[in-house]
Amino acid sequence: MRNHFSFEIPFMKYRKPLLTLSAIMTIIAIVGLIVRGLTFGIEFQGGTEIDFNDTGKITIGQMRDALVDAGEVDPTVQTTVASDGEAGFIVRSDTTDPNTANTHAKDAAAALGLSEDNYNVTTIGPDWGADVTRSSLMAFGLAILLIIGYVSIRYEFKMSITAVIALVHDMVIILGIYAWTQIPVTPNVVAALLSTMGFSLYDTVVEFDRTNDNAKTLRDGIHRTYFQICNFSINEVVVRSINTTITTLVPELCMYFFGGATLKDFAFAMILGEILGTYSSYAVATPLLAIWKTREPRWAKLEAKYGDDKIAEATPVADV
Repeated sequence: MRNHFSFEIPFMKYRKPLLTLSAIMTIIAIVGLIVRGLTFGIEFQGGTEIDFNDTGKITIGQMRDALVDAGEVDPTVQTTVASDGEAGFIVRSDTTDPNTANTHAKDAAAALGLSEDNYNVTTIGPDWGADVTRSSLMAFGLAILLIIGYVSIRYEFKMSITAVIALVHDMVIILGIYAWTQIPVTPNVVAALLSTMGFSLYDTVVEFDRTNDNAKTLRDGIHRTYFQICNFSINEVVVRSINTTITTLVPELCMYFFGGATLKDFAFAMILGEILGTYSSYAVATPLLAIWKTREPRWAKLEAKYGDDKIAEATPVADV
């Protein structure tokens, strides 16, 4: 026996506005990727990162001028705040020679009255960056193939394709945000994106599992079309999804607001992925599945007979 809701939130009734919103967000993200492009960390393209700490009242302009005077060409300078509240800077440049990078950092620190304890230099060659890029793309491609294979075997091919569409939707929008904001994409961001793929897939598979079971066994005389079955299934699991999302977001928000620069990179991507993953499971994956399934002869006949886009609101539902 299952405890069913006597009132359903009509998710499927608003499938067109939700899909339209997703399409708009995706288009804006793609425009950002084309117009502004992604800014990659030195791990991907090679270069130097200098972490300055405990810099006191030194301004971002003073830091940039000191680096340019030391020989750096067009460095990117960002302010940071350590966990103890001390101000600092992260400097990124295209310098790939470690000796040159250390000399530039030493000269800039001396000009600003800082000691060697106030900075740390990391230099990565372009070959290593190319390996990181190649490995990241392989990881994404393999993850997509495994998802399609698992969902196709466990449920059906249409569910796997719509689940992947929802995942791609999430990834494109997140990368679009990074393009518009010009926040550097680092290996931490890639790791977070791969992790959020799992969270997004979890919500989608849980909902698809309920839909799959209900499509086979539900016989209450109310949920007869595939849209109605999908809507009912979402309502069965939505509270669990919200609880999971909230409990996951809490530590991620703590990492973002109280962690260091490395944790912020990871946490920001995780927060975006968690929110979009939960949203897309019900606003993208399920509506697309319902639209696709309704074209099958069996479900098309039921839709023609019973489908009026009124998703059994406030109607008692019998236990099965």
